[in-house]
This record gives sequence, structure tokens and C-alpha cells, in this order.
Amino acid sequence: MSEQHPQTTGRLYGVGLGPGDPSLMTVRAVEVIAAADVVAYHSARHGRSIARSIAERHLRPDHIEERLVYPVTTETTDHPGGYRGAMEEFYEEAAARLAAHLDAGRTVAVLAEGDPLFYSSYMHMHKRLADRYPTEVIPGVTSVSAAAARLGEPLVEGEEVLTILPGTLPEEELAARLAATDSAVVMKLGRTFPAVRGALERAGRLGEARYVERATMSGERTGRLADVDPESVPYFSVAVLPSRVDAEPAAERGEVVVVGLGPAGPLWLTPEARGELAAAQDLVGYSTYVDRVPVRPGQRRHASDNKVESERAEFALDLARQGRRVAVVSSGDPGVFAMATAVLEVASEGPYRDIPVRVVPGMTAAHAAASRAGAPLGHDYAVISLSDRLKPWEVIAERLRSAASADLVLALYNPGSRSRVWQVGKARELLLEFRSPETPVVLGRDVGGPEESVRIVRLGELDPAEVDMRTILLVGSTQTRTVRRTAEGSPEEIVWTPRRYPEG
Repeated sequence: MSEQHPQTTGRLYGVGLGPGDPSLMTVRAVEVIAAADVVAYHSARHGRSIARSIAERHLRPDHIEERLVYPVTTETTDHPGGYRGAMEEFYEEAAARLAAHLDAGRTVAVLAEGDPLFYSSYMHMHKRLADRYPTEVIPGVTSVSAAAARLGEPLVEGEEVLTILPGTLPEEELAARLAATDSAVVMKLGRTFPAVRGALERAGRLGEARYVERATMSGERTGRLADVDPESVPYFSVAVLPSRVDAEPAAERGEVVVVGLGPAGPLWLTPEARGELAAAQDLVGYSTYVDRVPVRPGQRRHASDNKVESERAEFALDLARQGRRVAVVSSGDPGVFAMATAVLEVASEGPYRDIPVRVVPGMTAAHAAASRAGAPLGHDYAVISLSDRLKPWEVIAERLRSAASADLVLALYNPGSRSRVWQVGKARELLLEFRSPETPVVLGRDVGGPEESVRIVRLGELDPAEVDMRTILLVGSTQTRTVRRTAEGSPEEIVWTPRRYPEG
């Protein structure tokens, strides 16, 4: 509400009318319309206004009616500024017409279907007039609430997240957002319906989707979105993904999805991974990684020790054989020294060969640490694990020598632990046979987490005591450079490897 205006002017109201049924208008909306001098509403060039039809029983013969007719809706325009230019000019002219009434001391009520500040044309008047005249916005029941009510299904519950999207977004963007959220409503269907349907299918959520057309109005229609004829969809319709809490699981074949959680918290999680975690009936993984996934009602959680990868994989596949949708979680990317290989190894054996297995990638620890330090992986690089738990140290040493002699930057995973304390020192000795002691080394520990530490040291000064299992090492090549920059007054050292390698 805006109050700091001369009282000689009229008052502007943005009046929410609700989703269509006149009985769903608020008492305040009825009061404001009844007391207004001017009632304004938008319409297409055919002159019919849904907003006016909702409020019609409350209009008086002496009301001044201002019909704000759009110059263009879905058709093309020859306006020199195109569609946007034509609409901007229209909004300016409409605001000027309303301002003339307000300057004359008249009260103006601008009618808006749903809520005035929710995908409504009223907001264009509000932005142009509210700073000049006393203004009040009367909220209304949105089409989102109306659609959920007409479906008779919970929209969001507990800690679920509701995402509201315009169907005019690109299909790929829609798919990513639909995959990542719990519940969703997609507005503005009509011509966008095929792309919205495609996005739901790509996100793996078409089976959950519901369709609501003209909620609370005559001609209302609801049903499964997958069954709707695209040619029959009007603009006043929405797609709804209801709450997943207590939802009946789809009658489908079980599967295992190996999901990469990235190196740390939710900011490093991809939309696809987030969606798979939400859709899973069972969550399987090392306890530390399972604990990083928010608890969801009805989802079973199966945490285990870090050294039972094969048993964990077999357990997940057995659940899938029972028809369960299982997410096996893994830090970083599941295909990089992680659970994807363990699951696929077991899934390649006789009893499990017919169980679907998918791998959903995640941000790797190497890429996360590199981003914090600059761009040390800007040229060719090799990824090697220093853990000799599953391969002999002699193999590791030979690979270190080969990669170092090829002048590759090295990303060294699993450098040390409480039971492995000498590998980093031995690796440093091997690398110093090929690299200068001044070679930059990035030590990234708990990148993205609460104990994040990223430092740049020199290879000759690398102290194995400063390295543990939560640390990754990025060792530069002969071309890797460092520079000290001053960002926002604070000096920082960054490291990068040039994209161009010298000839000869």
C-alpha cells in the first residue's frame, strides 16, 4: 500500500478476482468494486473480458468502465518495436488514461483474474502509477490454488518445494526445473502445451502430471496430462505435479540410478540428480553421503560402511528386482573412483543383467578444487588414485611416471588416510624426477563444505602431513603458471595452465 500522496487525487486499487467463479471473490474485493468510481479491465480486441464477467454482478450502471484493449495477443504486429514495443506503448497509454481519472479525484479499481501481482497485467499499471497515487492491492485466489483444489490432491506438504513456471520457457529449461523440484505448476499452456508435455516426459514425470483447464469456470476439465489432446488446450489451463508425499508409486519396473552428489552441499547438485533423489523409493550409500540427502517422507534410507561397495551394489539391485526405484548415492561423480563401477560390475552378473541401471553425473572433486584455485586443468591432464587398496603401488608408481614424463597436469585422488600415510611422500619423490620443485600444487580440502581449504604450495614444499582422505591434489605441468592478483583489495594467488602448448 502506498500512502504518501496528496489526498486530492483518487485512489488506485488492484483487485484480485480469484480464478473464475464469482463466489470465490473476497469480501474486500467486492467492497472495493462497489465503492469505486472507475472500473478498468483488460481485454483482447474482440472486446470480451473474463475479469469483467467475474465481477459483473457487482458493477453499477453509473460505473465508469475503462476497457484496456491489448493491441496484440498472439498475432504478429507491424509496430517498429515489435511485440514488446507495441505492448510497452499500450501500457503507457493505459496508465495515462487511468492517471487522468486519478488526477480528477476518482477511485479506480483495476480488475485482475487470480491475484493482481501473480502473472497479471495489473502489475504493469502498478509499476507506472503506484509511486504517484495512493494504492492498495487486494489479493485474490490464484489459479494454482484453484487447480489443486479442483484436483483434490495436496500440492505441497512438509518440506516439499513448489516451483511455478511459465510454459513459455524453453523445453530444456522446463525439463531441468521439473526434474529438480518436488511439486510444480506450469502456467500459460495453450500453444506451449507440446513443449511442456515434452519437458515433463524428459524429466521422467509425465506419469505424475495432472491437467486442469478453466478451474472453477464453466467448461472446467481435469485429468491426466498424458491423455490430453494438444489441439484442445486453451491458454487458461495449467499442468500440475502434486505432492509426492503418500503418492501411490507408479506401477513400473524397478531400477537402480547411481547419483553423483557433487563434492559438497546442495549448490553442487545438478537438477537431474536432485530429481532422481526425490523420485527414489530407496536411498542406498555410504552413511556420510546418505546423510547429505534431505529426509523425505516414505523414502527408505539404507546407509552402510565405506568399504562394502560390492555388497551395497548387490543390495540395491536386489531392491530393484522387487520393483523398487533405487538411488545409490556417491560423492562427486559416481563414475570417478566411485559407486558406478561397483554397481555395474555386479549388474553384469547373471541374476542382475536385466535390471535397468542408469548413471547420473555429478561435479567432480578435481573440477571443484580447480575452480577455486583458477584453471589448473586448462590443458591436458590425468586423473590417478593414490590408493593401493584395490591396485598395487607398483602400478600407481608406473602411471605417475608415465603421466609426469608426458608433462600432464595431475589430479591425485585418495592421497592419504589414517592407514595410508606414506603414499603422498613417495608420489612427490617420483614427480620431482620430472618436475621442478617450484611446480604449483593445489591442495583442495572439503571443497564446497564447511571446512573448505584451498591452498597453493610448491611441489618441493609439499608436506604429506597436511594431506588426508578429504584432500585432492592438483599438480601442475611444466607450463602451469601462478600469479598474484589483487581482487577487492585482497591479494590472492591463482594458478592456471595455458591452453596453448609450445611447439617443439
